[in-house]
Amino acid sequence: MIFIDSDVFLVDLRYTRDRRHADNARFLRRIRNRGDGFITVFNLLEVCGVLSFNLNPRQLRELYAHLPARYRIRVVPSHEPHVALPRLTAGVVLKVMERRASLGDAQVVAVLQAMEPRPDQVVTWNTTHFHGRIGAPVVTPLEVVERM
Repeated sequence: MIFIDSDVFLVDLRYTRDRRHADNARFLRRIRNRGDGFITVFNLLEVCGVLSFNLNPRQLRELYAHLPARYRIRVVPSHEPHVALPRLTAGVVLKVMERRASLGDAQVVAVLQAMEPRPDQVVTWNTTHFHGRIGAPVVTPLEVVERM
């Protein structure tokens, strides 16, 4: 299973003029075709939060509901609106933050560290945010595309 960070979806959905957009889109097509990608519910909420400034409430809820199907990815643990967010103690999040992490990244890392099995790979444009934290290789979408 391949964990995909929020930034990959934001490049696709919001930053279409970004120089990385074409490589990003090729990576996401690969994920769609294989169906082996996933994000955490925190990532899904982050994408929704960034895009919320340009969406009305109906569009925001539709984005939340349909983004997983659009990219053929899973959401861990779930993206059902009535399911509680993963329980993380402040101590667990602080432990991740000790190695320099924002709240959002620390929450995601904590969820990934608690997963069994852990991801096979972490894909992000911000590799320094995850390098050495998950126990899986951390690569960019471009690196994945170049290996295809």
